[in-house]
Amino acid sequence: MKFLTNRPAADPSSVLYKRCTVDLKTGAMKFADVPCRNLEEVLGGFGRSFQLLAEREIRTAYCDENPLIVNTGLLTGSSAMTGLRTYFSGYSPIKESKKGLPAAMWSTGSGKFGAKFKWTGLDELIFENRSDQPVYALLREGAEGPVVELKPAGHLLGLSTHEKIMALQKQYPDAHFAAIGQAGEHWQNVYMGAVALSTENQLKSGEDKCRFAGRGGMGSLMGYKNLLALVAQSTDKTKAVSEAVKKVNINVVKGGGSARLQPISRGGGGGTWAAYDVMQPFHAVPLNNFRPQGNDLPEKLFRANVEKSFEIKSEACFRCGITCHNNVYEKHADGSRGEFIAKFDYEPLNLLGTNLGIHDAGQAARLIQLGDNYGMDSISLGVTVSYVLAYNERHPEKPLLNGATFGDYAKIRELVIQAGEGQLPEVGQGSKRLSESTGETSYAYHVKGLELPAYQPETNPGYAWAIAGGHMSMGSYGLLTREGKSDIDSWVEGITRTKLQIVGFDMIGLCKFFDIAKGICTQMVVDCLQSECGLEVTTEELAAAVRRAFLRGLALELRQGYSKEEYTIPAEVFEQPNPNIKLPNITSPEFLAELSKRVWEVFEPELEGLLPTPGDLTAKKPQ
Repeated sequence: MKFLTNRPAADPSSVLYKRCTVDLKTGAMKFADVPCRNLEEVLGGFGRSFQLLAEREIRTAYCDENPLIVNTGLLTGSSAMTGLRTYFSGYSPIKESKKGLPAAMWSTGSGKFGAKFKWTGLDELIFENRSDQPVYALLREGAEGPVVELKPAGHLLGLSTHEKIMALQKQYPDAHFAAIGQAGEHWQNVYMGAVALSTENQLKSGEDKCRFAGRGGMGSLMGYKNLLALVAQSTDKTKAVSEAVKKVNINVVKGGGSARLQPISRGGGGGTWAAYDVMQPFHAVPLNNFRPQGNDLPEKLFRANVEKSFEIKSEACFRCGITCHNNVYEKHADGSRGEFIAKFDYEPLNLLGTNLGIHDAGQAARLIQLGDNYGMDSISLGVTVSYVLAYNERHPEKPLLNGATFGDYAKIRELVIQAGEGQLPEVGQGSKRLSESTGETSYAYHVKGLELPAYQPETNPGYAWAIAGGHMSMGSYGLLTREGKSDIDSWVEGITRTKLQIVGFDMIGLCKFFDIAKGICTQMVVDCLQSECGLEVTTEELAAAVRRAFLRGLALELRQGYSKEEYTIPAEVFEQPNPNIKLPNITSPEFLAELSKRVWEVFEPELEGLLPTPGDLTAKKPQ
């Protein structure tokens, strides 16, 4: 990026970002230094991409006019801890309104790909149209600036995410990679395709330790475009850490934002896996399609129980001190470490384990590994499979598909494999479409067409206003279980003010674990921007930009046909309240109606003017 000012909020057009627009149909490339229109575009990520998407009139995700936008945040590739994020944006194949229009969506992941991308000299790539043949894009730093080339990718067809990455590494040993799996290649029948991002650990060990941009089917959009992978080739441009950033990084590691995510050996909770321990006392760990039974079955996948049979190693992303990964290995009879199986984060472990009635850690790990290798979003995959199992439990005389039931590992595994290979559109196209085809929608656990993460909706009516991933674009998932808030005022304040600020991380290039409780509108971020970029930004300016970006996403949903009635949670939650969940009831019809009324009273007046007027909408590509 070029900074011709140090006050980007007051003078955003004096900040320019390097964009390359790639026409996949013709192979033409166009580079431009693009002036920012506002602070959201300076920060980057979805704050920039959603403004581009808002200029397009898109009625179906699989069309040439739907761009795939790949960009980074202002602090991606910086010395600020967790500054590794890459963002993939477009109109989503899986998330759609009841009018059948696709929603604008972004997905993000870490790994070292984002830093390498930024170090080539690029800030943004826009892929237009569709290639006639499978290709991958090579991004590299050249003597006179970044270079982008399209290369034939026929040799990558049919390979898993990990296999694609390792095959490309042989050709580009100094690069990092983003790749889809077989699921994305079968985009017609799989709308939940994910993008795998390479990690240092993966490339050095040869083990499939990818990170994923999973939500919303951006891997399927890549597959539709016949774009199988991206290669970012550049020298490492890490620099000495300034005293200001060093203090911030120490605070990230030792402060309240990430302390509970640290390894148990350092006094932390052991990563996101610890959510089991937090929610099980309330019987709020999702079980058998989000219907906890008030028993101790979830405890079978507590870390202490898994460690009896498996080796667990805490590891970190590139240059990150949080060490939140929990990599699970087989354990030999003599206690030594065996084969790597999977990485246990809370969401995949629950949704491909406990919520499917799978309480064996080895079986859950193999399902996670399968989904990762095929390149499917573990949340959408797990929740759609759990719908199948719940339907079959209700209809044993006429079950769906192979008749799989809760706990039937062999048949569940078969569903995952068939979905990944494009043979089961019933699963691959998500729970919304499947439940509409059966006529039983009340226990399909999605909101606005996107499957819910592994937090009971009984604990989080804020899901209704999330504009992307349910817990990553609305931080209210712990408002009841961690903060004990059950009054309407706290929930209105959380949804409309404090908890929406979580989306700021998906603009600036930082992982949410940088300071998940406070967001990016803090002195720590102000200090990083000053030290890394020479920019003077206030916390108030950051907060205003994040709010505008969130509201723009909300306005885009409404423009794509969502009605206010769709801003709700699965009907089973309030039609059949679960007596086993030992928490105050904040999802009664009365509570939800009052919450909806008051939330829209805050949001609606602020939505005007955030999007182009209908007369300005076009399918035209940016010049």
